Amino acid sequence: MFTHVMIGSNDLEQAKGFYDATFAALGGAPGETDARGRLIYAHGGSRLMITKPIDGNPATAANGGTIGIAAASRDHVLAWHEAGTAHGGAAIESPPAERPNGSFVAYLRDPDGNKLTARSQPTR
Repeated sequence: MFTHVMIGSNDLEQAKGFYDATFAALGGAPGETDARGRLIYAHGGSRLMITKPIDGNPATAANGGTIGIAAASRDHVLAWHEAGTAHGGAAIESPPAERPNGSFVAYLRDPDGNKLTARSQPTR
């Protein structure tokens, strides 16, 4: 259904450090910069793109929006959360935990305030 998710950043260098670390924790590659200066992360058939807003106004985080990122295992979720907090992200909502349906989730805000979650599939 979706080709990609695009979010804004006010500091692409800081965003690259955060996203390179969190995607490496999930087994992904560092982001690439396209001709327009946007960061592009491709992993598991999906793409996340980060850019400075084209209208010249500051980037802001979506109120109520969350970007969900698939993780292969509980260990990947924990590594993602640790990499994110070590690279300018903030832990939010609750500590990484198993949900009643058996999935394992963690939540972060990236350095620009965008809300992210990494989730592994239920093991039951």
